[in-house]
Amino acid sequence: MIIRSFRKEDWLQVKEIYEQGIATGQATFETTAPSLEKCKSTIVANLCLVAEDEEGIQGWCKISKVSDRCVYEGVGEISVYVRDVSRGKGVGKQLLQAIIKESEEKGFWTLTAGIFPENIPSLRLHQSVGFRRVGIRQRIGKLNGVWRDVVLLERRSQIVGID
Repeated sequence: MIIRSFRKEDWLQVKEIYEQGIATGQATFETTAPSLEKCKSTIVANLCLVAEDEEGIQGWCKISKVSDRCVYEGVGEISVYVRDVSRGKGVGKQLLQAIIKESEEKGFWTLTAGIFPENIPSLRLHQSVGFRRVGIRQRIGKLNGVWRDVVLLERRSQIVGID
């Protein structure tokens, strides 16, 4: 498995993986995948990676801004998606470990994630790389007409922002 930066030509496979996540009803509030332009506009500091093997892209992750305020420029929200046939095989963990390293190199001291409480595999994955549960945002949004809670997780860097 090679972890590398996202390229424009990866979009169709990345979109397909995102749509698989949408179809689970457990990965996002989104109901359709965005355009390439919209997706790229949410990526901060070029922090978007893909996991690729001989069969193609098996997963991807990105970091988005949490605020336009300068005080939060080292805080990002992470998203990670893995192709359905590759889930549970370590792809997500490799992606998270790589993007954590890259984000720290770019000065990020905190990463956050919002995960539906029913998505136990994703909660475990994030906790395995140092995310901790901050709390639950109750009934924070509706998905297909149903109010959903989101577990808020964060990971503080052990090397950036410790002074």
